[in-house]
Amino acid sequence: MKTLARRTFLAGLGGAAGWIAAQKLRPNLPVKDGTARIVPASGPQIMNDASELSETPVHKHIILSQDPDTALIDAIRKELVEAKSANRPLNVGAARHSMGAQAIPRDGAAITFDNGLVEIDSQAQTYRAHAGARWSQVIAALDPAGLSPMVMQSNNDFGIAATFSVNAHGWPVPKGPMGSTVKSLRMILPSGDLVTCSPTENTDLFNLAMGGYGLIGVIIDLDVEAARNTRLVPSFEEMAASDYAAAFQRAIDDPDVTMAYGRLNVERTDFFTKALLITYRETADQDALPAASGSGWMSHVASRIYRAQLGNEPAKSFRWWNETTLGPMLGSGETTRNALINEPVVTLDDGNTDRVDILHEYFIGFDQFDAFLTACRDVIPASYQEFLNVTLRYVAQDDQSLLSYASVPRIAAVMSFSQELTQRGEADMARMTQALIDRIVAAGGAYYLPYRPHARLDQLSAAYPKAAQFARLKRELDPDGLLRNNLWDSYLEHL
Repeated sequence: MKTLARRTFLAGLGGAAGWIAAQKLRPNLPVKDGTARIVPASGPQIMNDASELSETPVHKHIILSQDPDTALIDAIRKELVEAKSANRPLNVGAARHSMGAQAIPRDGAAITFDNGLVEIDSQAQTYRAHAGARWSQVIAALDPAGLSPMVMQSNNDFGIAATFSVNAHGWPVPKGPMGSTVKSLRMILPSGDLVTCSPTENTDLFNLAMGGYGLIGVIIDLDVEAARNTRLVPSFEEMAASDYAAAFQRAIDDPDVTMAYGRLNVERTDFFTKALLITYRETADQDALPAASGSGWMSHVASRIYRAQLGNEPAKSFRWWNETTLGPMLGSGETTRNALINEPVVTLDDGNTDRVDILHEYFIGFDQFDAFLTACRDVIPASYQEFLNVTLRYVAQDDQSLLSYASVPRIAAVMSFSQELTQRGEADMARMTQALIDRIVAAGGAYYLPYRPHARLDQLSAAYPKAAQFARLKRELDPDGLLRNNLWDSYLEHL
């Protein structure tokens, strides 16, 4: 009871401190007088995504909620025939959390899947899910059975087929991208043929669709590996940023570590000089696991602290202290694997109509992490952008996807910027992005494709050496160009 009382006291202290920081530390942002504002268009024939900068005209938008059987297959085939007859593109999405219209077909048929079907095979420790099922629905189905997604993002808003189509990754170690956990899937090709694909059946199609951004076929359902849901306890280790790669490698090599990620400090004056490594290990007691919780009050307090950083360097220092000092004092308690990943992105939403959160992600080999740090120190603080957070994750080598971003084991750096919705903000973001990509690709790394389309074509080709091969094989499968999106229109079509 004394331990509980101490944790409750510290939680209240941390919450109070966060509230004060959010209220007292005011942003110090440049004025926008005279700037050209960006006002996203809207309307029934306009679609957008999480960037709020991808407004795209579509011919129609339909929502399909049938189970993955004959009715859904017939509906997809009907839409493919109509698209071909009208010479219009087609693409399918779920949450559309991408940031560059990677799931939106310009002037075409946009389909949204809305079905949370999840069927569990406890003996095989797998599950079959509708392509449109969100990870929150997967967790809700798996949790009572004592199971958990083997690999998914750290947030639960996204669709499962969308995760496969961008080949996203997460906190589990020593795992690769989510696609490596897919046992098989069913997909309708542009021809209308229904095929089953797996690492051993129609392997070429499987590897094209993994990280293929919906350009190869329309996925109907997937059979995916699950992991045991377990009770975990965290450990926290603060260090110099230059020591992070070695410490992270030791954690990955530790068989007792099942989940791990890191942070870097974001104050401009000593940007990316300090690191925090958080690792999770199973507890001895694995009985009577609690149900997976959702967003708690501490998540909302953390969001307040997160938002207080905007234009305020003292608030960034406060957040680092909170994560490295107060957080470990509060975070010594136990959690479950499912509780860690059962968090929606909306928790961090600021509701500010003048700004938008923009993500970047870069992948760098362990032996080039110092070069990555140097590149970021040179480029990011000199930009006009407000940098809020970076999470460091592990991605095992991926030899399956043609558009693989992990040709060797890599550290993934997921970055969050707050961009003002002005022309100057967008132009500066494009300039900064290209500068970062040049430096990181020169160090043997890669950047991630689901975000703002600011990279040059030559940068995409350098980061993804098999991109031209992917484009050629896609044309062979889809000679009429039915399955298209902005990634194809802006980049791959030109290879």
